[in-house]
Amino acid sequence: MHLPNVSGYNLEREKTNFPADFSGALNLVFIAFQRWHQDLIDGWVPFVAELSQKYPGLNYYEFPTLARGNPLYRTLLNEGMRAGIPNSATRARTITLYLDKAKFRQALDIPTEQDVWVYLFDPKGAATWRAAGPFTPEIGDALATAVNNYFTNL
Repeated sequence: MHLPNVSGYNLEREKTNFPADFSGALNLVFIAFQRWHQDLIDGWVPFVAELSQKYPGLNYYEFPTLARGNPLYRTLLNEGMRAGIPNSATRARTITLYLDKAKFRQALDIPTEQDVWVYLFDPKGAATWRAAGPFTPEIGDALATAVNNYFTNL
């Protein structure tokens, strides 16, 4: 699996293109399709923040993923999200994607929009691990193992 080329603006209003703009040796991406997925992502973040401290080459991003929509709608939505996130580092790593969701999901073998999806991508966008749903200690252990294996084999 490979992340297709996607572009969007982060909540700091900077244009980004992925996978080209991945900044880590390994990149964890939360793909959210529903507003309530933010609560699931928030459950992952403490573990992932700690893991990224242990592995400085691990960066993480949030990709709220929405259908294209008109420019005014996109601006209002982005500015609303930006206003709700006071932390500039969180705003910088939150990139809203407005795209053809069916093609995007097909490229990443995402069968449903009912879960948040979590992927590890190498710098070129090749997926090395994935999971869906809320954080659990078991999934956290699997993620930590995948991250450790990746950095051990560099």
